[in-house]
Amino acid sequence: MDVLLFRALGLLGLAILVALAARRLRLPYTVGLVLAGASLALFRVDAGLALTHDLIFDVILPPLLFEAALNIHWPELRRDLVPVLALSTFGVLLCAAVVAGGLVYGLGWQAEPALAFGALIAATDPIAVIALLRESGVTGRLRLLIEAESLLNDGAAAVLFTLILAWAAHDPSAANGPFAVVEALVEIAGGGLVVGLGVGLGAVLVAGTSDDHLVETAVTAVAAFGSFLVAERVGASGVLATVAAGIVMGNLGVLGPRPGFGPALTPHGRTFVLGFWEFAAFLANSLVFLLIGSAMATIDFASEGWGALALAVLLGLAGRAVAVYPACLAFARTRWAVPLNQQHLLWWGGLRGALALALALALPPNIPRRQDILIVAFAIVAFSAIVQGLTAPFALRALGLDSSRAR
Repeated sequence: MDVLLFRALGLLGLAILVALAARRLRLPYTVGLVLAGASLALFRVDAGLALTHDLIFDVILPPLLFEAALNIHWPELRRDLVPVLALSTFGVLLCAAVVAGGLVYGLGWQAEPALAFGALIAATDPIAVIALLRESGVTGRLRLLIEAESLLNDGAAAVLFTLILAWAAHDPSAANGPFAVVEALVEIAGGGLVVGLGVGLGAVLVAGTSDDHLVETAVTAVAAFGSFLVAERVGASGVLATVAAGIVMGNLGVLGPRPGFGPALTPHGRTFVLGFWEFAAFLANSLVFLLIGSAMATIDFASEGWGALALAVLLGLAGRAVAVYPACLAFARTRWAVPLNQQHLLWWGGLRGALALALALALPPNIPRRQDILIVAFAIVAFSAIVQGLTAPFALRALGLDSSRAR
């Protein structure tokens, strides 16, 4: 126990040093964490934790998803819900198809692993995206579009990944036929939303019976982790459940009282809850990027072939482009039109991260090319976190979308 506590404090201290250095050097905090994690591995420093599917799903994702969803205002989301849904559903399908097709025809992969990889890499990781936006000071509609799309396409990609594994008969509950696919989609996506809405509403009602800010905060913690775990236990999407619970609690309790929607948190409770989850997100964010960097330093990328890895990175960028530009073009003459410079940021700022790695680590051992999928996934996440992460602030300024102009 003492050793574990010492290592945890060591990681927290390293994260603080990286945050201070990143602010002084004006570099993205997440990039600094990845590089620090890689340095730990290169110098053979044992962090005491390994990047696993269970760690990401059970410890990392719930607080990060919940904290981001907690700060989304429903009136603003409702105003842009149509383009957000288009980007996070049709966009995910298009991205997965482009990446899978490129792997089949460019690298000779079988359809099964290619489709599985296309689905897991289609998700823009909300952990990385939201961290980038906050560091860059982006606000207004652009921030809402990017944050909401990253949260929802996270869930869509996870659902698509599960359906592909079921189709490939690597899921014990797999069944054949289009009706089975629709049924699975309803159970996974719909079930996650139902669980999240139910837990969120219940948590708001319970929190409203207390005027103790500590009790109110504890209720939000139960809602964040409880919605995720319950949904996963019943075979639904934990990602969508936590996002739904966060949006419900945020709009009915944390962000302020809503007339006609029952009790809300106390003013002190709302302030304390937001501060608590901001700190929890900082801890989770620091941990996951340190571990991603540490894991990357141990991957033998050369075994896959640098040409193959370069093609995979290009396919990831092409898939994201196909996900963004056609979807935005469909709304060009409507009130949901997205300016071209913001589309460019949606494309280049579509970072991949922890969710893609969690899904890759969750692949069944008997799926073809499992090791190839893991190596290529780490390569794309490395490119995304370091290259796109480092250049995204410059892209913001070049596109006229920095904090002084992005509204």
